[in-house]
Amino acid sequence: MAIDTRLATLLGIRCPILLAAMDVVADARLTLAVSAAGGFGILGGGYGNADWLKRELAHLIEAQNASPLPFGVGFITWSLAKQPHLLDQSLAAKPKAVWLSFGDPAPFVDKIKAAGALVICQVQSVAMARDAVAKGADVIVAQGAEAGGHGMSSGTFALVPAVVDAVGHRVPVVLAGGVGDGRGLAAALMLGAEGVVLGTRLYACQEAAGDAKAKARIVAASSDDTLRSIVFDISRNNIWPAPYTGRCIMNNHARQWAGREIELMRYLGEKPDAYSAARERGDFDVAAVIAGEVAGLIHDIPTAKEIIQRMMAEAGDLVTGKRVRPAALAGVR
Repeated sequence: MAIDTRLATLLGIRCPILLAAMDVVADARLTLAVSAAGGFGILGGGYGNADWLKRELAHLIEAQNASPLPFGVGFITWSLAKQPHLLDQSLAAKPKAVWLSFGDPAPFVDKIKAAGALVICQVQSVAMARDAVAKGADVIVAQGAEAGGHGMSSGTFALVPAVVDAVGHRVPVVLAGGVGDGRGLAAALMLGAEGVVLGTRLYACQEAAGDAKAKARIVAASSDDTLRSIVFDISRNNIWPAPYTGRCIMNNHARQWAGREIELMRYLGEKPDAYSAARERGDFDVAAVIAGEVAGLIHDIPTAKEIIQRMMAEAGDLVTGKRVRPAALAGVR
């Protein structure tokens, strides 16, 4: 089935579901899996690892030559500004869109559009949304605080309709944060959004590049098991400016240092490689699993296709007025 929205028409997709541009986790394999399932896959360029990006773009180009599928490439905007040649490298692969988050999109908009691609801007406030549209954004992703990774404090259900009211008459608005099944997609449409972004839900799928132990932690987590803080940023020596914090699944390291961030900075000055070593060996009692509150709705690790098909079927029933019993309540009378 398909859900027709401006977003779906603009991106040339059947399902108004976008893959979050998760750094490293959203590799070419996952990007292609999402696009093949009818959604819009977005390669997670993140901070901009040139070797990784070159390899993954090559896989996308090879796949496009065999069977063209729409896809995008996403970057952390302020990091892209330090190595703008990565945008040229990405545009050479002919993406349908480029996703920009956390920073001023203006220096990149003209080049992206000249290459025939759309500009997707992720924002965390109404003011950011207005600014991004004024600078040429074709799609706005409104990210609520429930989302995994970096973000701000506004909750999705308050933020998204406010952003729709502010800029939805000009560009499609997409909801990010807190969506894990068809109920979330249906709710997004009711709020005026024209699609959703899936991060945590697609992290916990078979094609995602994340560590299997990290995926297992997402499945095991409840909605109460995440923490928005700067502990993991300090730990990896990559501190973001206020007001941004990062949401991760609570672990022993976070429990130890939450509220003791200044002390943690001193500690890491003595042992700067401890956190990196933990991440390399897959020790998620120390290294963070970046995931959102929606982890509490995730109970399996299916394929990306299965996730999208289930979401579309459930959302389709809900928006057409059929009563759908949530899978979590199956068998409950």
